[in-house]
Amino acid sequence: MANHKSALKRIRSNNKKRLLNRFQHKTARNAIKKLRETTTKKEANKLFPKVASLIDKLAKKNIIHANKAGNLKSKLAKHVASL
Repeated sequence: MANHKSALKRIRSNNKKRLLNRFQHKTARNAIKKLRETTTKKEANKLFPKVASLIDKLAKKNIIHANKAGNLKSKLAKHVASL
């Protein structure tokens, strides 16, 4: 167990940040799945900017790696174009 006040505070803040990161990551993953399941081009074109924005936010906050974000966006753009 932590012995210092600052260490206890760090544990609390890390838990809060971890929960927020998990929520944001899961939300983005669900949005990606929803976009991949769409069959109409109109709906996919509507969803793509929102999903790309979520991915960019994750990369900016270092929740996912920048290269992974680029790869995801590229694959999703390819999927949307193929519809």
